[in-house]
Amino acid sequence: MLLALTLIVIAIVVVVLAGYLIAVARALVAARRNVAQLAGGLEAIAGQAGPLGDRLGPINAALGELLAALATADHHLLGVARVLRG
Repeated sequence: MLLALTLIVIAIVVVVLAGYLIAVARALVAARRNVAQLAGGLEAIAGQAGPLGDRLGPINAALGELLAALATADHHLLGVARVLRG
């Protein structure tokens, strides 16, 4: 009787472990698909962003000039605000 009960418990444990392993395998397959899609998207972004390298220098220079102009305008607006407050 004890041998039969032990075999039944072992069979139940094996079935449960097999179920968990199948669930883990399915999750890994889904993760592989998602990683493949992510890698494809990153390759597309790298291809599209490649030509920007030559143009970033002039863009940064223009933005630096814009920052200086906006800082000057901000300084003038602070002066106007002081005058209007009295």
